[in-house]
Amino acid sequence: MADHFEVIVVGAGPAGNAAALTLAKAGLDVLQLERAEFPGAKNAQGSLLWAPALEQLIADFHARAPLERHIVEQRLWTLDGDSHTGSRDWTTGTGSSAPDRYTILRAPFEAWFSSALRAAGVRVAFATTVTEVIREVDGRVSGVHTAGGGDFYADVVILAEGVASLIARQSGLREDLHPQTVALTIRELRRLPRPLLENRFGVQGDDGVVIEASGVFAPGIRGTGFVHTNRESLSVGVGCMVGDIVVSDLTPSELLARFKRHPSIKPLLADSEVVDFSAQLSPEGGYRVQPRLFGDGWLCCGDGMQPGSPAHREGATLALTTGRLAAETIIELSRHGRPMSARHLSLYRDKLERSPTLRLLHKQHASDSAAEEEHVFPVADPRRLVRASRVLRRDANGGGRQKRMLRHFFRGSESSREVSGAA
Repeated sequence: MADHFEVIVVGAGPAGNAAALTLAKAGLDVLQLERAEFPGAKNAQGSLLWAPALEQLIADFHARAPLERHIVEQRLWTLDGDSHTGSRDWTTGTGSSAPDRYTILRAPFEAWFSSALRAAGVRVAFATTVTEVIREVDGRVSGVHTAGGGDFYADVVILAEGVASLIARQSGLREDLHPQTVALTIRELRRLPRPLLENRFGVQGDDGVVIEASGVFAPGIRGTGFVHTNRESLSVGVGCMVGDIVVSDLTPSELLARFKRHPSIKPLLADSEVVDFSAQLSPEGGYRVQPRLFGDGWLCCGDGMQPGSPAHREGATLALTTGRLAAETIIELSRHGRPMSARHLSLYRDKLERSPTLRLLHKQHASDSAAEEEHVFPVADPRRLVRASRVLRRDANGGGRQKRMLRHFFRGSESSREVSGAA
């Protein structure tokens, strides 16, 4: 294998794959390096796939990719001690447009995605651990060192290594993470016979259901839980901020166990068996904590740029989008003969700013900041939200009274006792 390429991509997750595929389709010489031994080795779990971002990379993926189920129903639940209040959102899945969300199993999906990269001309090296970037005397990044002693050089390096960003941190390109800007998700893959699954969730064929639940699963820990339907299995998990679990007496496994024991969740899991377990870090800091995204000879994309936000949970969409935009930046500079300097790579920032996906993140940042400054909408106790929902449901024709109750509730004022004290 040659030791110099036009682009080196570090990481074979959604962001790295999106970048490598986009670059290869444009005719650039690309090397992708991944420390896992094979595609999907680090994550055999189920996941949600948001179709529009992948369609921009592989237009006919609906017919080619190993998809589990397309989502026709989403249930949003808020849990209290022994019940839940929630809503349902249905889509018929018919008509000319293809479904926009699917459940997938990461191992077969990433194996398929990797094969698409190879077919496009990307040189992929698995079981190759990058230890740090190579920097020239002037600070420019010109390649990477690997654990096996091999050095690879490129005009530009894309770091798509995930939220931990070990290489960027070891290379001095970013600061350490803060526990309150990173979430921990603990999940299980549980086998459940297809006829039983479809009867229990009320689906048939390739239709699927996702349940997303919020609540207080343990004292001091607010979390989000989920149940996703695959063909013959369920993906079940719970997430919380790392800082919360660190100061808690609970282990991550115990937090998941509490979620599974909840009376609204437990019946859904009956007769299923665990076939896999994993824990994953994800960014939750949002726009305000974004690290440096580019420099002389390098770009960062995916979870490493911490694009996530508690109110914007489309991690795969963000990863695929930022990976593609990083690649398009390099392609544009290459076509115009521009050097891969920080000055020219700032085009990446401009592309991010113009992206509808990232604009939504900026808007969320602005609303979050306003809420923090004005203290008008503090985070409400989900248990009170359940009780409030029940009161509002019973008082369906309350009109102005409903609005007053909700305003008082979110402001946390004394008059919110009208809501929070209701059973």
